[in-house]
Amino acid sequence: MVFDRRESAAYLAGLLAKEAARALQARARQSGFAPGQLPVLLELWAGDGLTQRQLLDRLDIEQATMANTLARMERDGLITRSPHPNDKRAQLIHLSERGQAMRAEALAAAEDAESELFRGFRRFERELLLEYMRMMIANIAR
Repeated sequence: MVFDRRESAAYLAGLLAKEAARALQARARQSGFAPGQLPVLLELWAGDGLTQRQLLDRLDIEQATMANTLARMERDGLITRSPHPNDKRAQLIHLSERGQAMRAEALAAAEDAESELFRGFRRFERELLLEYMRMMIANIAR
């Protein structure tokens, strides 16, 4: 049997991830954030004042990647850090005014990229594909 990458779920998933990131990147740049920052922004919009450890646990991101992402977000004025009141080793991460203000525009950019990915799909096809993707993620995580 010959390996055909066009029939490989792993290959196609990688290609889809790359193209999805490009679609989001084009829209995110206009809104003032990077695609890798969106998961952090989503968590902070849901509940501001988290520690880096809490973000790591919620997002399943490597420590070094999270540290770099937060450093860029702080540099870009999206977040601020303050000392944790009970843990001298930890800092609380808060959205800056800029980070809070960009929520609607950033979510619209993400929704635009998502719409581009699903152009031509019927609703049930979209829902079914998302369910299959979640099943595959659960399978590979075992």
